[in-house]
Amino acid sequence: MDQHLTPRTTPVTDGAAARRIVIVGGVAGGMSAAARARRNDERAEIIVLEKSEHVSFANCGLPYHLSGEIERRDDLLLHTPQSLARALDLDVRTRHEVVAVDPAAQAVTVRGPHGEHQIGYDALLLAPGGVAVRPPIDGLDHPAVHTLRTIPDVDALRAEVDRITSAQTPGAAPRAVVVGAGFIGLEAVEALTARGVRVDLVELADQVLPPLDAELAPLLADELADHGVGLHLGVSAQSVHPAADSHRVTVALSDGTRLAADLVVVNVGVRPAGDLAREAGLDTGPTGAITVDADQRTSDPHIWAVGDAVEVVHAVTGAVGPVPLAGPANRQGRRAADSMTGRRTTPQATVLGTAIVRVFGLTAAVTGASQATLRQAGIAHEVVHLHPAHHAGYYPGAETMHLTASFAPDGRLLGAQAVGRSGVDKRIDVLATALRAEMTADDLAELELAYAPPYGSAKDPVNMLGFVAQNVLSGAMPQWQAWDLDEALRTSLVLDVRSAAEFAAGHLDGALNIPHTELRARLDEVLEAADGRPVKVHCASGVRSYLATRILLAHGVDASNLSGGWLTLEAARRSAAPLPPRVPTTRVTNDPEEIPA
Repeated sequence: MDQHLTPRTTPVTDGAAARRIVIVGGVAGGMSAAARARRNDERAEIIVLEKSEHVSFANCGLPYHLSGEIERRDDLLLHTPQSLARALDLDVRTRHEVVAVDPAAQAVTVRGPHGEHQIGYDALLLAPGGVAVRPPIDGLDHPAVHTLRTIPDVDALRAEVDRITSAQTPGAAPRAVVVGAGFIGLEAVEALTARGVRVDLVELADQVLPPLDAELAPLLADELADHGVGLHLGVSAQSVHPAADSHRVTVALSDGTRLAADLVVVNVGVRPAGDLAREAGLDTGPTGAITVDADQRTSDPHIWAVGDAVEVVHAVTGAVGPVPLAGPANRQGRRAADSMTGRRTTPQATVLGTAIVRVFGLTAAVTGASQATLRQAGIAHEVVHLHPAHHAGYYPGAETMHLTASFAPDGRLLGAQAVGRSGVDKRIDVLATALRAEMTADDLAELELAYAPPYGSAKDPVNMLGFVAQNVLSGAMPQWQAWDLDEALRTSLVLDVRSAAEFAAGHLDGALNIPHTELRARLDEVLEAADGRPVKVHCASGVRSYLATRILLAHGVDASNLSGGWLTLEAARRSAAPLPPRVPTTRVTNDPEEIPA
């Protein structure tokens, strides 16, 4: 056993040897396990080994400290070794890096301020987290290049932003290039913009926030552009090199663009830090993540693992791989501690990948499987799109939300996404709960949710998703999708049932415009124009065209409704291409209380 142990402050009174639990890595998973293990076992000797200076900090709060919203850096430091010793009698050692694990000897080799030594364990928990991916960019080690994952990262970034903003000349804002338009990249863009820095955002995918469904991503792109962010989508950063004529750097993109910048922030994802486990002979998966069982136990019976470094199972697709999210890591730590201390454990929950991000005035959120993921997995599904108000339309301040949801043919909810200015977090949490409970469209339709005009509608947007999916899956509302547009224009009559003013503001070539309130009186015009072809109906959001589709179906016409209407169509047409000027659209409030689903 190690000879450098700090004596326990809580003595063992009955003569039995205290069990030693060693935890490698702090922050979410490791500290959650350590705290739970102490609550479970007051006698255990719990040692936490963290290679950095900070064992417990709010890494999700880093962008908001960079922006200045969280003013005090110390507010990010949730606990220190001293506070953890006082509160939980934990022996926390920062700046102690575990460099090897010997499962046979049940010991770890630790490199600390005073050299290397070994520590034996009865139970070992690995929580090494993830390692920032280093993309193949020449000059990535230039001092102007930063990441945003740790306290030292945000310290360095804040200092650099302070320097460049204080040194700026009038009329010449400092500039930054952010590489990677994922969740952290978008948060970095918002933070830098708040500090007065002009930002160019570079993303290899053809949209911002790649996990988001393609028809929602342009909403975020518009918001970024409206706040002065330069978008460079579908391209990669090739190199960072000093600018010839100033202290700045130049970032070269794959399309030949050259971007001048005072600083560069690179956040293109993380990979699981599974090297320690693999070198110890523990089982790892194709991605390098550590393989664990339902109790977070690895292939060695004395070693557990949690957090960004472990494999999890996706609840919808069954795919196995890492999911770097704080919520699952905390729950895994709790489960592992219960297993290590002999308590009853709950079955390992699959992961939904629920996540949310603020992009200036918008919020985007996802849960379950995206459409792209479902297609890749070969899972049959039907997609519905809604654009409801976040609370009762007649109450002042109603904001439009944009919702997509995918359902299996049997009605099970498979995934949902939302973008909007208000109410998104509430709906995505309800839908994540529905996914965990394996609810169907019928269940969503019958959910009883809190209603008062300032908060929602009698038919909440979640209920509306269920209503629409019921209609689609039952055949009561045949629908077509925005990506079917080319075929629709070639083989069908497109019937636009918006008002004449909306039609004049922007419409599809060849579309016939008959407002839905006039349709019954003008059926002959539709039949003549269709000439035996199917009729593809659309309005602004899908509500009026639903009513029109029902009228046509009742008269024996082969009709279908565009899911999400013109709002979805317009976004989908732009999603895979450089952003053209937006077509102005008359805003129409479709209050679910007034028009039945």
